[in-house]
Amino acid sequence: MPIYLEKLSKLKAIQADAQVISEAISAIIELDTVIVDETLMVVAGTGRFKKRVGYKEEDGDLHAGYLYGRVITKGKSEIVEDAPNDPLYDPSVQSGPIDELAEICCPIIGHGKTLGVIGMVAVTEEQRQYLLSRKRRFMEFVLRMGQLLASNAIEADAHHNNIMVTNQLCTIIESIDNAMLSVDKNGTIMHCNQIGANLIRRNKRDIIGRHISRIWPGSPILSVLDTGAGYNWHEESYQSANHAMEFMVTVNAVVSGSDVVGAVASFRDVAEVRQKAYDMIVTVPRVGVDSIWGESLPMHKLRETVLQVAQSNANVLITGETGTGKGLVSSAIHHSGPRLAGPFIPVNCGAIPDNLIESELFGYREGAFSGAKKGGKPGKFELAHNGTIFLDEIGDMPLRLQPKLLHILQTKMVERLGGVKPIPANARVIASTNRDLESMITENEFRNDLFFRLNVIPIHVPPLRARTRDMLMLLERFLEKYCRNEGKLINGVSEDVKDLFVSYRWPGNVRELENTVEYMASMTTQDIITMDSVPARIKRQRQANTPSDMSLDALLQNYEKNLLLEKLDEIGNLPGRIDKLADSLHVSRATLYRKLKKLGIQ
Repeated sequence: MPIYLEKLSKLKAIQADAQVISEAISAIIELDTVIVDETLMVVAGTGRFKKRVGYKEEDGDLHAGYLYGRVITKGKSEIVEDAPNDPLYDPSVQSGPIDELAEICCPIIGHGKTLGVIGMVAVTEEQRQYLLSRKRRFMEFVLRMGQLLASNAIEADAHHNNIMVTNQLCTIIESIDNAMLSVDKNGTIMHCNQIGANLIRRNKRDIIGRHISRIWPGSPILSVLDTGAGYNWHEESYQSANHAMEFMVTVNAVVSGSDVVGAVASFRDVAEVRQKAYDMIVTVPRVGVDSIWGESLPMHKLRETVLQVAQSNANVLITGETGTGKGLVSSAIHHSGPRLAGPFIPVNCGAIPDNLIESELFGYREGAFSGAKKGGKPGKFELAHNGTIFLDEIGDMPLRLQPKLLHILQTKMVERLGGVKPIPANARVIASTNRDLESMITENEFRNDLFFRLNVIPIHVPPLRARTRDMLMLLERFLEKYCRNEGKLINGVSEDVKDLFVSYRWPGNVRELENTVEYMASMTTQDIITMDSVPARIKRQRQANTPSDMSLDALLQNYEKNLLLEKLDEIGNLPGRIDKLADSLHVSRATLYRKLKKLGIQ
């Protein structure tokens, strides 16, 4: 809560003291006393001046040439012996009769600056004679009272400035993004900002005044108090009665002369630091369902499924051949759901060496193994906290690590290599594979319980040959993309190239198609892509599939085989796929099996 301090004149800030001094002067000298600050405001007074406290003398004009203004601006004492007949005594002389007959006025000077004046005023003839007969002695006395007032005012101003600085520092500390706390030389917490209290999950009043070891048991801050050597961004873990605390901490010693008189700690939640680091370093583009191209029925269903699945936190297993876009689908799920603001961490399980995959996924503590990075390293599951982790090629996950992965899926907690404390890892898991995991389970290459934990929501991405309707649309989209990249103007593709692409089976699926279009866009020298720009492997495949001497029966069987393969691809590698295919073709299951056997389809 902000504290507002009014900026007062130095004399106004000690008004109570000034009033006591004015009354003391009047009691001793038996004359009315007035104390005025540098703005001509009456701060204290006796007699008629007591009623004028808070009002300004001489109309508040320092430079009008009247008594108080002259003494303040010149810094010199003056004596007025005949006030009623002195036109430069006070403007009230011009407007009517006044009570004052004579006055001694002395400046109040502190640090070379006039802070105001003290005036001793005679209001009767007897007082006037008394004042004038002792004017030198009285002037010396008032000057001493002025020095006392100046000393008090300067001390009060310094105290006021200290309060101002303290409150400014408190405001700054409360305004910064980092959590902060400070301790004295004994380790007692002297201050903690609100962000720090929120991270510690206690009220500030329960933190301030306690020893640091009561809040953070075993904190290295105590060693900083002993040695004076601070440290930067040290990962620290503490356990309270109700929750675990994981912080990145920087501590600096507070030194006075050669003595350590305290320490200041700046700290952040580990998960927040990792999120910021992820946002700064990782540039994963936001991919929605609009990036899943295709007008065929399977692709319409796929987009509908992605939007529905995105709203859930359940694990997803995406199956499909290499190059079908499983990674694209996983990214679309993440970026279409409530975890959009969290990190999306892709991991290719097949690309990480077997001896490194455990530390990459689960992280490690400092000293966990030879060559371990100082301070340790968070794993991918930690980095994906409150977001999504995409385990691509999950079928390549080593069998020895599958139980640990299963444990994380069940508990949403991860333990680093060499660590003893579980760390929250609330990551949604999306896995993908182009392998037959059920066959791997039979061969004891994949755990049955892990498969069912991952396969909560199965999604199959159909191969490109199962959606030939999308072929020409994808061809056009990719061509536009790579024409922009190459700075070329290509008006389209010849009809024989289109026919070739539709009949080609695309074993590398969409990825192969995109790479092929990029090659053609780079190599063509014409405004229309012709067969001359098509890669040789695709043209050879066409020639192999349609020999010139093929009979009508052979052509029909070849067509029938390709059609059945496409239908099977559309259904995917799911239980009961033969029954579904038989129903869609309106044939019996036995007839379909005979047909598949005859055509050599396993």
